[in-house]
Amino acid sequence: MSVGAGEPDVVLLQRVPERAPSIWTRPYVRFLRAGDVACAFAACAVVVGTKLLFGAYIPTEDLMVGAVLTVSWPVSMQLSAAYRERGHGEGSEEFRAVFNGGVGLMAAVAIGAYATQTGIARSFVMAALPLALVLTLVFRFRVRKKLHLARVRGEYMRHVIAVGHRAAVLDLIMQFRREPHHGMRVVGVCLPITQGDRDVDGLPVLGGLGDVAEAVSRTQADAVAVAACPELDGGTLRRLAWSLEEQRTDLFVAPALMDVAGPRISIRPVAGMPLLHVDHPEFDGAKQIVKNIFDRVMASLALVVLLPAFVLIALLIRVTSPGPAFFRQVRVGKGGREFRVWKFRTMVVDAERLKSSLLEANDVDGVLFKIRNDPRITGIGRFLRRYSLDEIPQLFNVISGQMSLVGPRPPLPEEVAEYGTDVRRRLVVKPGMTGLWQVSGRSDLSWEESVRLDLRYVERWSLILDLQILWKTWSVVTRGEGAY
Repeated sequence: MSVGAGEPDVVLLQRVPERAPSIWTRPYVRFLRAGDVACAFAACAVVVGTKLLFGAYIPTEDLMVGAVLTVSWPVSMQLSAAYRERGHGEGSEEFRAVFNGGVGLMAAVAIGAYATQTGIARSFVMAALPLALVLTLVFRFRVRKKLHLARVRGEYMRHVIAVGHRAAVLDLIMQFRREPHHGMRVVGVCLPITQGDRDVDGLPVLGGLGDVAEAVSRTQADAVAVAACPELDGGTLRRLAWSLEEQRTDLFVAPALMDVAGPRISIRPVAGMPLLHVDHPEFDGAKQIVKNIFDRVMASLALVVLLPAFVLIALLIRVTSPGPAFFRQVRVGKGGREFRVWKFRTMVVDAERLKSSLLEANDVDGVLFKIRNDPRITGIGRFLRRYSLDEIPQLFNVISGQMSLVGPRPPLPEEVAEYGTDVRRRLVVKPGMTGLWQVSGRSDLSWEESVRLDLRYVERWSLILDLQILWKTWSVVTRGEGAY
């Protein structure tokens, strides 16, 4: 059956083996519920144990309240959608749901006790519930990390049918493969015009736009992901959603603005039509002032804490290699203004002069110059680069306002000279000591991927995103992956 008017029927081009649906979700939810109950019980036990330790009397009412809170805890999590399938492994959404559930139960207990004039042990409740919330967040974080590791091994994945034009579908496939921790694996493709295509990057073409529901049924897919496709207008998407209802298959639609932040997007009904409204990113104003203050305060504190390591590294560089301990280089910052970035020297003194003889050994495409085994790097320099210790002096650039803790990679002037119009967008914010590029592969990234991540940061900037990147930077740096 065809979806679009006038579109010829498209036969399925290739049979694929039957796939079992994602049966892991129900046991996973049961495990989460059991863990949440254990966290609530542990919180109540800690409060009771602390009181007993200090010789306080534990009335029976406290024990009864603890039992009720333990039973109510997973109910509150359920009401706040903390067990929703699409939130599995998605940190911000899952943590927000857990937080809302915990705060909601606290509010319900407080309001209920006030309305009924029930004399409950306030100290017990006000100590047990916040502790239960903290323990639950820690538990969810640990489970989430284990789920991500399992997904990297190909486990606990959701099977997806990708729909759209070949180039858009290929981009979607590559995105899912680059970030397997999101748990999406494309198992088949439906193209608007097949033209004899039998596969897209090794994945079978299962038909055209009218064959999506049948492809889902045959592959037992869990979701359909629709890439930007002019043929799939509002009416066609609506009929596609109807065809997927019986199988309870999720439908995801990728907007044309792929890298625009979720908080900046809202759907507003205008003249009976749902219009997608996109707010402009805030590069000035109060949010930027808060970011600047946060950057300078945290950079100053970090410099004080790292001062002993700072001095030790400088001495090691001077002892193990002739030349200064610091290296200064011109970089391009916000608005195209040039500044000198501070780093610990990791190469021989005449490294720039030797660069021309190594151009053919460049391991990175695009305008970047990177060599995995660069002969110019000193012994101590290789260690410093592996753990990004050479970038500690950039804290001075952050304190002076030339850089930010989080932002796009600070480019060289010769790189900026080769920028196109789109790439220059990364210059509207300050460059950062770390960024999405740092936590997504570092030097292992291609030029296009590095640019895409920098542009995504520019479009999605928020203080919460900065905190998330700083948190992830610690684990990436300590593992030393992708640095050379």
